[in-house]
Amino acid sequence: MAQDGRDILEVLKFELNFLLDGGYGRSPRSPWRAPAIFEDSPICPNFCDATHAHPCESCLLAQFVPQEQRSDAVPCRFVALTNDGQTLEDLYRTGNQVEIEQALAGWLRAQIARIERERGIRGTEGAA
Repeated sequence: MAQDGRDILEVLKFELNFLLDGGYGRSPRSPWRAPAIFEDSPICPNFCDATHAHPCESCLLAQFVPQEQRSDAVPCRFVALTNDGQTLEDLYRTGNQVEIEQALAGWLRAQIARIERERGIRGTEGAA
């Protein structure tokens, strides 16, 4: 698990707000390519670091990646975002940006709700 001291619940809430605020819109730094979910988010330990100095296993999202994909170059692409197990890798091949963002929002909301239930916290995720 991550050694950076961040709380997974807060990280997931931040990611949901980032998504809903348009964080995955076209970047002025690279308008020629679609944004990469998780990789182009401030939650990524290598965000804005071209050297990728931090190993992916140090990322809080690593716990959502199946063990067999954790050593892949970009393991967060193997987080299953849908009930039928579609991963980001799958959605990049078959979906469009709207479908990917909808799947991501649904997954984030479900994970936030699950963690809040496990911690005995009343639902605080009110993002639309």
